[in-house]
Amino acid sequence: MSDTVIGTAEGLSDNGAVVPTLSPKESMAVAIAHDLRDGEWVEVGANLPVPRAGALLAHLSHGPNMTVMLAMTKVNLFDEPVVEDFEFITDPRARRWAEAYYPHDRLLSDMRFRRRGVFFCGGIQVDAYGNSNLIGTGEDYGRLKFRGPGGIGTCNATVHNGRYHLVTTSHDPRVLVERCDYVSALGYGDGSQGIRERHGLPYGGPSSIITPLCVFTFGPDRRAVLSSVHPGTTIDEVVERTGFTFEISDTCGETPGPTPRELEILRTRIDRNGALQ
Repeated sequence: MSDTVIGTAEGLSDNGAVVPTLSPKESMAVAIAHDLRDGEWVEVGANLPVPRAGALLAHLSHGPNMTVMLAMTKVNLFDEPVVEDFEFITDPRARRWAEAYYPHDRLLSDMRFRRRGVFFCGGIQVDAYGNSNLIGTGEDYGRLKFRGPGGIGTCNATVHNGRYHLVTTSHDPRVLVERCDYVSALGYGDGSQGIRERHGLPYGGPSSIITPLCVFTFGPDRRAVLSSVHPGTTIDEVVERTGFTFEISDTCGETPGPTPRELEILRTRIDRNGALQ
């Protein structure tokens, strides 16, 4: 395979305009935002910087009627000039924006009604069939080589929201593996037809895997397919740094970047402290 560069991090467009340099995390946030639609209920989960920025970018740029769950609050921030970020999902300062504030058990129990809900799930391992692992790594469950935080609600959230994305800020063969050592959130299992239906899961598996290098979607065999690569990334780099083999989509190209307005919103209203840099 040739070392094909799909995009460049900085340069000139066809009309001579300067193309801004995007960090890998900014590219991830933009990819998330472009997938979200007005009117959806979006779960930011643990208030991690990348999903948070992507959800807010969609909300502030094209989704005034989106419902965003941010730091345990149901919010509409479309006219908010700057959205302060908090380290913890339970930070009470977020209540100043709240249309509603949810106790944790109520937030989880209400997920079963969210057909239009979107969730973002991480993992210390994510495999070729979209399963994710937050439990730990190693063959012996009683003596793990590395212990993760546990499922932390991802099993529930990935089942009851209408769709979800897998998001990892580390593109590494130890993270993107052929098969997870343990599964805390079921994707497409072993890839067999109807596996989610056999387990009584109401909605489909993950829509994509979004990493600092690229976006994977899932093919008819429910296995990851390279859909796009972020600016400055080569296909060879994705192959080298992924622990599973994958097909490349016929339409694989550069992950679409932000419009000038989206970039301004991202850097001046959402990420003024540079968490994505």
